[in-house]
Amino acid sequence: MKRTGPTNPIMQELITELKQVARAEDAPVWMRVACDLEKPTRQRHSVNVYKISKVANDGDTLVIPGKVLGMGDISRKVTVAAHTFSRQAAEKIEHAGGKALAIADLLKQNPKGKNVRVVG
Repeated sequence: MKRTGPTNPIMQELITELKQVARAEDAPVWMRVACDLEKPTRQRHSVNVYKISKVANDGDTLVIPGKVLGMGDISRKVTVAAHTFSRQAAEKIEHAGGKALAIADLLKQNPKGKNVRVVG
């Protein structure tokens, strides 16, 4: 069967925008995120809050091309951009002093992708 990619028009638009910015700004991090988001839903990454706490330092900016789940605790101030967040995960990140953003918002803030790490 031919691979069709996501059928959600919002997701298709985000993937197209990520690829355009990646080419225009020479930012391979956004191309990697776009390729990860093109995968089938069952192959997308899901990352728990405790893993973010484990791999990040204060002030880091992370991108998760999937869903952030609320298992565990976080004590670091990090900026996390993801496709979706569980309610508990967003609350825990913001309670620790960090920010929970959509990938499109981080793309607008940092089109060059400097100091952005992909987790998951």
